[in-house]
Amino acid sequence: MNAKEIKEQAHKLGADLVGIAPIERFKSLAADCNPAAIFPECKSVIVLARRVLRGAMRGVEEGTNFGSTYNSFGYGWLEDNFLAQTTYDMTCWIETQGREAVPLFGYSEEGMPKGVAVEDGKPKPNVIVDMEFAAQAAGLAEVGLGGFIISPEYGTRQRFALILTDAELEADPIKEKSVCSDCGRCAQACPFNAIKLNKRKKEGVPGHEMEVAEIDYEVCRDCRNGSVHGRGRGNRPDRIAAACGRACLVQLEQSGKCSNKFAAPFRKRQPWAVDHFSRPIENYSATSPLSKTGCDQVTPR
Repeated sequence: MNAKEIKEQAHKLGADLVGIAPIERFKSLAADCNPAAIFPECKSVIVLARRVLRGAMRGVEEGTNFGSTYNSFGYGWLEDNFLAQTTYDMTCWIETQGREAVPLFGYSEEGMPKGVAVEDGKPKPNVIVDMEFAAQAAGLAEVGLGGFIISPEYGTRQRFALILTDAELEADPIKEKSVCSDCGRCAQACPFNAIKLNKRKKEGVPGHEMEVAEIDYEVCRDCRNGSVHGRGRGNRPDRIAAACGRACLVQLEQSGKCSNKFAAPFRKRQPWAVDHFSRPIENYSATSPLSKTGCDQVTPR
């Protein structure tokens, strides 16, 4: 079993993206988000992704359908059924090759409940691997300025899962060319000024860090513009189909940064936006400064 066979099998099972990182790339992570804390004998981290259908975001873009399009096919079902099935089947295949394999969801650690350490020196359960870090370490994606995991194939449109294995596999190189252009369109599109472009920090694999803006996820959780908050996923909401995420996708596609091409542009009409009480925001533009709309003052903070 080698890296080429792993990738061929993963694609057969429905994965759109597959990357491999050596466990050594994770040595900078704390134990409570490090894959080695879950599987100390791990040699390789396999990162799988399935695309978020562009069409699953159409109802949100038009403001006419949320639950049966994006919330199902782009979020809950995609992560808990479709991607989970691919990950399970891939793990079964690795085990038939005589190697141990540990499947993991790509959830965010932020806000997840913690238990009690079973002994001194071990992190509290449950350890949840830093998925943003893993996607970059496996050479699949990067974290952009707006905090989205961005790939050169689909932009913001993918969900990730992990398989830890004791097989030593050929690793993929970390991408050097940045997909994010630091344009700030994500922040301009946010009706509530949750993305702070003037407050940035370095994140990512050491030697390959990227600047990421500070994001007020408490504000994002109250957003009625496509943000989704699922049970069992901590307190960081999903923003792929939110106003900020859609603005990012539009910019990436317009600038030719996504290899997954379409005959027609994603954005066909003026975008909509509502405040915290679901009232339409007048004079909203996804590319206008917030000061022109006053949207950042809808709800006092």
